[in-house]
Amino acid sequence: MGGEKTTSRFFTPEGEEIISPVDDFDFPLLSGDDEGSQDSWDSLVDQRRRDAVFREVLQSYDQLRTRIGSLTDAKNKILSYTPGAWIENVGGMTLSDYDVPKTTSLLLIGPKGSGKSSLVNRISKVFENDKFASERAQVTYNSSVGDGTYFLQEYTIPRGVRHRELVIRRSDSSSLRNRMRCKARKIGCEPSVIRKVNFVIFVVDGLAVLKPMEGNSDVEKQYDQIVATTFNCPYLSFRDDKPVVVVTHGDLLSLTDRARIRTYLGELLGIPPAKQIFDIPESSDPENELIIIDMLRYCLEHADRNLSCKSCARNKGFRVSVMAFLNLLLVLGIAIIAFKMQHLNAHRIPKSNSHVDWRAIRHLWLD
Repeated sequence: MGGEKTTSRFFTPEGEEIISPVDDFDFPLLSGDDEGSQDSWDSLVDQRRRDAVFREVLQSYDQLRTRIGSLTDAKNKILSYTPGAWIENVGGMTLSDYDVPKTTSLLLIGPKGSGKSSLVNRISKVFENDKFASERAQVTYNSSVGDGTYFLQEYTIPRGVRHRELVIRRSDSSSLRNRMRCKARKIGCEPSVIRKVNFVIFVVDGLAVLKPMEGNSDVEKQYDQIVATTFNCPYLSFRDDKPVVVVTHGDLLSLTDRARIRTYLGELLGIPPAKQIFDIPESSDPENELIIIDMLRYCLEHADRNLSCKSCARNKGFRVSVMAFLNLLLVLGIAIIAFKMQHLNAHRIPKSNSHVDWRAIRHLWLD
């Protein structure tokens, strides 16, 4: 069985037309007696699913052009955000029922050279009126030179820097760790504020992801393994919410490759690529600004969604108090028992010291 071959037409933000071939045919009928028929069927289903996801990702680029008019309103919505503002009032709960932080903290994490510092600068540019302002984060333009970022920085939107904490990696030698700690003490970069992370932004290099897609060597597959292992770390998730993924360096790739990378990462990490994977290249066009705002809104909405309720905190505190009270009773009980035992030993009847003259009374049993 078969059908006609049609094409889907997409347009890039720059006006470039992309024609994607789509095979419009019914699934073939497979006989149960055919060897490998089930494998062929599963392979066909997987391929059609990938094609559908790929088309959806391509359409997301085309849809950006129709939303440019809402850029200002979307930006103002982010700037007017306050922690807890987007909490979903479910189950009769309101804002006062949640443990709302003073500051919503988003953590950027990713492999060395993935573009975390560049993303910070790109986000800052979106919300600043001064387009000629200096970059806030130090960017490494050659990842093979240097060791990347060594100090955690806290950046506020629209501007502000706090909390410079030294980053120690497992791969750092003991001598390097000692030098960095000495440097941190000299410049006064001791941690001052401890904040709870509310959501995670996972940054990956699109160029590094494309290499294992094109090759099959074990060295090229290592980046995929690092990305998948780190992404699936349970400490980066909030309940069932996985981190949002940002793909960088897309300005060095074609739009087709960028869509392929998002589709591939979606299958590798198990998340929807059109909704949870954001392609943010090094550009300052309105389409890219809208992508950044969409990514931030996704993070803030999910950060508010995963806030803990005060009743849960009270219940946890109550359980801790009960355990502490039971431990105290146990200690007091042991102390009372020990005191009682000592008291009984002190008042025990002493042994008689009277002397019996057995020779004087031996007649009692000799007679």
